[in-house]
Amino acid sequence: MRRSTLGAAGALAAGLAAASLAFAPTASAAVSPGTATATYDCGSWGGGTATLTMTHSGTTGQVSITAPVTTPVAVGADTISSTLILDNTTGPDRTFTGKKNPAIPAGGTAKLGPLTATNVVAGDSLNSYFAGVALKLVIFGVTVNCDAVTSQSPGPFVIS
Repeated sequence: MRRSTLGAAGALAAGLAAASLAFAPTASAAVSPGTATATYDCGSWGGGTATLTMTHSGTTGQVSITAPVTTPVAVGADTISSTLILDNTTGPDRTFTGKKNPAIPAGGTAKLGPLTATNVVAGDSLNSYFAGVALKLVIFGVTVNCDAVTSQSPGPFVIS
């Protein structure tokens, strides 16, 4: 009887180990640089340096942004709809979207993300600088368009 109990326990442990490997997250691809800055012009909503931080796993890319947008009134958490378009020098542009932000006090700076795109692949070289609106925010139904007026520094996000 003791022998079958040990055998069953061993089989259970082996099964759990196999299951944990099957559900383990996939390795993240490298993004270089992981953080970049660029200058944005958001009209009457502000302008200046934005900090962008990117991660990548599989075909999903995520970007978090500290944007140079100053809100005139307090904004609740997860109430800003954001769209970021990154120019891809190796193929189609990539569009990141989301409705994630912490609560922002009146006069505070917008922190957005992570914004997600599901078509980011190895070889992409992504930069927010191109002709047109790079960052669009919708705050209380008001659209805020931000143009990137400089390339990212130290350079574009390169996915490997």
